[in-house]
Amino acid sequence: MATEPESFRDQFVSMFQSVVDEVVRTTTPSTGLTSRPGLDNPLVNAAATIAQLKAQGEASLPDVAPGEIAQDAWTCAKMGLDLMEARARGDTATAESIQNDIRYNVCDPAWLTVIENYMQYFGADGKRAAIPYRRAAAIGPVTVPLKAGATVALIADWGTGTQVAADLLKQAALQSPDVVIHLGDIYYSGTPQECNANFRKIVDAVLSRDTKDVPVYTLSGNHDMYSGGAGYYGLIDTLNDHARLQPASFFCLRNDDWQFIAMDTGLHDYNPFTVTDVVTFLEQDEEDWIVERIAEFSGKTILLSHHQLFSALSQIGPLQTDGKLTAYNPRLLASFRRFSQAAKQPIAAWFWGHEHSLSVYQPYLGLTHGRCIGHGAVPVLVNGPENAPDPRVVNPPVLQNVLLKQTNKVYMHGFTIIRLGQAAQKAQASAEYYESTDGTTPMFTETL
Repeated sequence: MATEPESFRDQFVSMFQSVVDEVVRTTTPSTGLTSRPGLDNPLVNAAATIAQLKAQGEASLPDVAPGEIAQDAWTCAKMGLDLMEARARGDTATAESIQNDIRYNVCDPAWLTVIENYMQYFGADGKRAAIPYRRAAAIGPVTVPLKAGATVALIADWGTGTQVAADLLKQAALQSPDVVIHLGDIYYSGTPQECNANFRKIVDAVLSRDTKDVPVYTLSGNHDMYSGGAGYYGLIDTLNDHARLQPASFFCLRNDDWQFIAMDTGLHDYNPFTVTDVVTFLEQDEEDWIVERIAEFSGKTILLSHHQLFSALSQIGPLQTDGKLTAYNPRLLASFRRFSQAAKQPIAAWFWGHEHSLSVYQPYLGLTHGRCIGHGAVPVLVNGPENAPDPRVVNPPVLQNVLLKQTNKVYMHGFTIIRLGQAAQKAQASAEYYESTDGTTPMFTETL
């Protein structure tokens, strides 16, 4: 069974989990590579249950700890959430009362300091602070060089800071990638502390970036934006040297024959009240920028995003009046059609994450290779509800028979390796899909 806390597509709940995570790290520091505390910690365990209840819509929480959760940990976690909510509402009197209760209770005093620090990520309305999104005009028509015949590693929903994440990257490193691209989500809410501990520290150590030249790029996911991008933008500005700098939350890696274009679909997925029916989209100037990069290029294009263009498994958008769901995101589909019209060659593939599964689809909506590879590091139970096609989806895309193995009632994690051709084969590329237990033998290979 999973021993790590569940993550939720809810900005406030995710920020609460970030606070708990930081309190535990502060009071019980780790010297290892992975330092994210797990459910064996009483406070993390209590907070995980609270997060689950809140994400399910519970208006109030019981004072008595449920199940086998330690009462002291439950009380402290509950008061911490109450304090955050009071601060977000601007309810000073209630906040001060809770602070006094915490001071004279069994809770660690680090609670107050950490909560006050984290409240900077919220505006007066209690929602996340403004995101410092970078406009297309500010970065210009810049592209990042990609060597001919490059080996590119793709991982998604990977930034958990767990040993599972570190082990997965170690397996990917066996393929000696020239570039690593993460398709987004550094948990729980992309704070500077989480971006450092759950992402930078691990990629630098596992890829030996102090001695090896392996540029790393990361997309904007919804969890990255729950703190208003506070950690994300500082991370992308310092991950690589100036020649390979990621200029914004969208970018283009290019050689003479292939280009990878990354989109920012995380910018508009941050509201805790619309997590199940959000229809995310690209900013118009960003979409125009991507169209220009595609139109000016004679080679083949691979698209990258955090969110899915379509899905057979998850809800995209609100329920229709008849209780049915649309299988695709209509706003991203409109963008894709613009990209396809501008391209001199058909779009070779689109890889995304967001859903924590591996989904290899048959051609759909004009896209030959639509692939969800969000099985990077978040545990997914074999009997969980997210693993079966949603019967409410109308005309869903068809899944190919590419299935992950199971271990301890949890699906395997994995990554994808893209190999760009060289010499006479330079117009060809292959995609290899690996499971976390074997970074040398692909479970599935296809030509793009």
